[in-house]
Amino acid sequence: MTFRQLRTVEAICRLGKINLAAEALGLTGPALTLQIQQLERDAGVSLFDRTRSGMVPTAYGLAFLQAARAVEESLAGLEDAIGALKGLRTGRLRLGVVSTGKYFAPQLIAAFRDQVPAIEVNLFIGNRAEIIAKLRDHEIDMALMGRPPRDFEVRAQVFGDHPLVFIAPAGHPLAGVLEISRERIAQEQFLVREKGSGTRISLEIFLSDTPHKLEEVGTEIASNETIKQAVIAGLGIAFISAHTIEQEVKLGRLVILDVVDTPIRRQWFSVSRSDRATTPAMQAFERFLLASGARYLPVVSKPYPANAFG
Repeated sequence: MTFRQLRTVEAICRLGKINLAAEALGLTGPALTLQIQQLERDAGVSLFDRTRSGMVPTAYGLAFLQAARAVEESLAGLEDAIGALKGLRTGRLRLGVVSTGKYFAPQLIAAFRDQVPAIEVNLFIGNRAEIIAKLRDHEIDMALMGRPPRDFEVRAQVFGDHPLVFIAPAGHPLAGVLEISRERIAQEQFLVREKGSGTRISLEIFLSDTPHKLEEVGTEIASNETIKQAVIAGLGIAFISAHTIEQEVKLGRLVILDVVDTPIRRQWFSVSRSDRATTPAMQAFERFLLASGARYLPVVSKPYPANAFG
């Protein structure tokens, strides 16, 4: 088996069609088809199901894809390591950030690039499920997220606090009310993120002792920006990362409600796969996060309750 064959498998999995993969690799369609047929004969397995809509990888094909991505990662790490041995602070970092983190990630990356300008940072922003999938599939080197995944082994390092708060429009009846109980806040109409998101899970835990609330927790909205605009418009209240609302609170368009036992204290993690080598670029970014990461997180005016540190 050759690295060229593995790259062929990766291209077909990524693009789904022989002609597109051949074009990306600078080959003809027949030449690429012959490569795959030869690889399948040598391995004694079928790598793809040929369907009308394109080439769909079998379980064997997905195993080959994982191997191809692992080799690509190793070669990229080798290039970084050679540069480090030469005394060059160069390399590439493929960074995934959950959508809540897009409010501080650009400033974080800019500060890192000021310190290490020769390291190229490729940024991908997506929801939690998308970021975990890319980390699992070796498509990113590191992720910034609230809760590390549990379905595969990872290295996780805390770099700052992540407070979650209840928000309402400035004219809401609960704005300015002190120590709002869980039972009272549960009576409100909620605007919530999709199932599986970190904030949705934290809200469900917070309301778990409130009878019947979890049966219909609220209206589901897929983005923080839409949730904020819907709250401003008076369509409901929301439970959201305090790091997403800094500007709206400053402008007086949103208020943080004084709900007992909030903010909920969560944390930001840098996460990478434990089964892959840490490149010099990853090491440099992890050191930066430990030393300076918390400095670039938005400041929250509402203090944590005492039990947040228990």
